[in-house]
Amino acid sequence: MTLIHKIEDCSTMADVRRHIDALDERIVALMAERSGYVAQAARIKQKATQVHDQARIDFIVDRVQAMAKEQGAPEAVIKAAYRAMIDASIKFERGEFKRLRQEA
Repeated sequence: MTLIHKIEDCSTMADVRRHIDALDERIVALMAERSGYVAQAARIKQKATQVHDQARIDFIVDRVQAMAKEQGAPEAVIKAAYRAMIDASIKFERGEFKRLRQEA
């Protein structure tokens, strides 16, 4: 297992929850940053049909699954989380795409 960050040993559920809560803060910040780029994609793309790019989705899922394997993370969890995030991002991007064109 090659983890980027060392997993600290916890002796209580309070310890576990404290670490998870701290990670959630970082994860949400990263997802907010990622969403900012998704919003830019909605601005840059010229056609609504470009919002859903199956080849790109497959590339991302394959890439993060390989990263999970390399780091010893549960691949199924990473794959499911990314698929859910991508699906939600596509809905967000579609809304942004439509909103931006209505404002013009």
